Amino acid sequence: MARSEQDRENLLAEARALVERVELHCAGFEDNVVVGFRRDGCASFYFGQQRAYHFNTQRQLRRAYDEGRLIKADREQLVSLIRHRGAQQVQLVRHDLNQLETREFLDRLWRHLQSLAEALAGADFNVLGCVPPDADVVARAGQWLAHLAPPIAVADGPEVR
Repeated sequence: MARSEQDRENLLAEARALVERVELHCAGFEDNVVVGFRRDGCASFYFGQQRAYHFNTQRQLRRAYDEGRLIKADREQLVSLIRHRGAQQVQLVRHDLNQLETREFLDRLWRHLQSLAEALAGADFNVLGCVPPDADVVARAGQWLAHLAPPIAVADGPEVR
């Protein structure tokens, strides 16, 4: 994810940690969707510029970006970090999500992923690009999503494992 709050990098071209990735235009989504997998199987889902979700190998949420908020797992709880820019410095203000906020966030995440799974299952999408070109990332994403069950679990921490 880019360090500035401006548009992220071109994920298809530059997200080299995602060794397999695909950019899709899916029915039901205003923005393009990028799905990628790290070498160890960790998955990432980007819904336009405003939402990104990163999972570990156990399909637990480890990090997210949601409409200006950085969200990370911390001892199986979610923490929101919001940038506040001052004249001289940028501060990250921490907010531990309570049970209701966590449930609402995870429910919204579940709905996004289920809408994506439905688009993939119904072949209601166009592939805009794929890295590597011969990888079947769409099928891999569909299989990954088919094995995700609610409620979405929160990882112990934001690290890749």
